Amino acid sequence: IHTLGLANVVREGVREAGGTPRVFTTPVVIDGIAMGSEGMKYSLVSREVVADTVELTVNAHGYDGFVAVGGCDKTQPGLMMAMARLNIPSIIMYGGTTLPGYYKGKNIAIGDVYEAVGSYSSGKISAEDLRIMEDNAIPGPGTCGGLYTANTMALMTEALGLSLPGSASPPAVDSARVRYAKETGKALLKLMELDLKPRDILSFEAFENAIAVLMASGGSTNAVLHLLAIAYEAGVNLTLDDFDRISKKVPEIVNMKPGGEYVMADLDKVGGAPLIMRKLLDAGLIHGDIITVTGKTVKQNLDEFKLPNIKYDSIVKEIANPYNPTGGIRILKGNLATEGAVIKVSASKVKYHKGSARVFNSEEEAFNAVIKEKIEEGDVVVIRYEGPKGGPGMREMLAVTSAIVGQGLGEKVALITDGRFSGATRGIMVGHVAPEAIVGGTIALLEDGDTIVIDANNGKLDVDLSEEEIKSRAKDWVPPEPKYKTGLLAKYAKLVSSSSKGAVLTV
Repeated sequence: IHTLGLANVVREGVREAGGTPRVFTTPVVIDGIAMGSEGMKYSLVSREVVADTVELTVNAHGYDGFVAVGGCDKTQPGLMMAMARLNIPSIIMYGGTTLPGYYKGKNIAIGDVYEAVGSYSSGKISAEDLRIMEDNAIPGPGTCGGLYTANTMALMTEALGLSLPGSASPPAVDSARVRYAKETGKALLKLMELDLKPRDILSFEAFENAIAVLMASGGSTNAVLHLLAIAYEAGVNLTLDDFDRISKKVPEIVNMKPGGEYVMADLDKVGGAPLIMRKLLDAGLIHGDIITVTGKTVKQNLDEFKLPNIKYDSIVKEIANPYNPTGGIRILKGNLATEGAVIKVSASKVKYHKGSARVFNSEEEAFNAVIKEKIEEGDVVVIRYEGPKGGPGMREMLAVTSAIVGQGLGEKVALITDGRFSGATRGIMVGHVAPEAIVGGTIALLEDGDTIVIDANNGKLDVDLSEEEIKSRAKDWVPPEPKYKTGLLAKYAKLVSSSSKGAVLTV
């Protein structure tokens, strides 16, 4: 709601530096509104529409460069995809997080409200408590306050070297946000003078840096999809194996919601992304010699950035004393996910779960079963036909996962899906299962009662079926009719690739 105002400040910076600015907008899907509804099918689709809109506008008018101002979850990756695709001097700035809400003396964010729906359904809180939480979770402009997808992707803008150091973490209402907007506008003209382009910055090593920050922070699983997509546009060969390789050596050191206690505004007070990157650089876990939009290297930027002299160890730990010895996200593979699946290990104490499948063919079916308390301890909820093609659009399952957690089953019930999760999701939740159901992945062949094993320690996701049984079921499987035969979602379903490749559109 405030980003057009920030864009006008960017424009002042461009003009002061000698450029002629023009402002244009892209569409946006606000996940907090679309979540749990049919509208959520358009969320991931909007990432591609954002990238296409920027390509269309910039190329049609022959602009020499552009500043991207991003906010909600898909705008930032969409804008960075456009930066990589167009490869003209460009820079991105995050619009900023909301401040935390308060409820009964504690900081809350939007994820807490979704979990409260589950608590209300099981009689743990009253309707009035739920209303009060809803009214207070987001007190002003900005994106969801925890380390959910928008704030995670903000960290990625700095980790990739595409935004000014320190610009990711100031809240939307902070005066620093306005200062960064002016400086970002000026920085574009310097980039044009240097002829420094996104693909000069987006090296393989830059993506390794971003993955390291993702793992250290315990950020959103959606960042896996988005980094793969940005790499695709930049011509960088990034794979799921790179995420798992880095996860094994980078410890999780950040204590932020949903797995921890704090929000982005708290991280900003202690130093934001530069604090995390400084610790990783000192430990030899990121590359310090690669170029960024400042025209300087990562190490030079961090050496010049003045971290506040403030106690931070409750929010960011030392590398030698981490919250978890490995990264916040693991990639799982097995006969249930031959291409891969994603789990946020930082969002649950449980790393191994074996249970009976409860199979649902849509998010709505699963949500109704959870709300009616038909899911039992030990179950593995399976939600399929929600992948990039099958949804289409790969919806986030936050309504379901939050209801499970809100009922007190977060450490007792697991969930697997070919759809996605919100950054606010916590619990034993496995997403991005590929191949997805609509193309005949093993998840399409599951039946109620099948035994599923989730082993995050060893990176495995399997169903206890013989290869012969899987092949036998595959012979009898018939794909369902496409849910959409005309319009945007139908076109998207025909062009979208596997989630293991970033769910990018290919022609």
